[in-house]
Amino acid sequence: MTAPGPSTIARPSAKGAAVGRRIGIGLMYGLWRPRVLGGWRVPAAGPVILAVNHAHNLDGPMLMGTAPRPVHFLIKREAFVGPLGAFLTGIGQLQVDRTAADRAAITSALDVLSDGGVLGIFPEGTRGTGDFASLRAGLAYFAVRSGAPIVPVAVLGSTDRRSRITRVLPPVRSRVDVVFGDAFQAGDGSGRRTRTALDEATVRIQERLTAHLENARRLTGR
Repeated sequence: MTAPGPSTIARPSAKGAAVGRRIGIGLMYGLWRPRVLGGWRVPAAGPVILAVNHAHNLDGPMLMGTAPRPVHFLIKREAFVGPLGAFLTGIGQLQVDRTAADRAAITSALDVLSDGGVLGIFPEGTRGTGDFASLRAGLAYFAVRSGAPIVPVAVLGSTDRRSRITRVLPPVRSRVDVVFGDAFQAGDGSGRRTRTALDEATVRIQERLTAHLENARRLTGR
């Protein structure tokens, strides 16, 4: 089956994201032992962007089940196929074409923020080492354009060990740490949205995310 194109992306559902959070809570706490640190740092209301490191496919669902508010994640369009695609759309997740400037995905993400919701982003763009070493400009664009604060999130422990039963997942009942950092503004306060301003914002974001990850590792001993 061919993955739907960007033009078919539906407006994100806040109710769907709330349902997704409840499902995430049940699955993540039922199968593993999440330890959440600093969840109070996520603003209780208003738009916010959660910038998450990404070393394992479990990281997104883990955040959905441990964040204090429902999260709308930008997820690669290749995942939106068949029943899984319908499910992801139903729980308010957003598909994005990573090979091009996906205007529909950009609009949907900005809609989430303009509605006072929580947007989840893997700023590295894809699964990797999870160390924020290579950031794409998308996070800076959303933060500067919307004015929403960024909360850095470190998910640690998802790649430490492999289950004997399912090698692609950590062992059942193993501990995964989710560490939330202090919210910050990516812009310099000038309101500029030029390429130079976005490049400067990306540098600031990378410095803050890297520092948070280092602090999270010291705090958790991972």
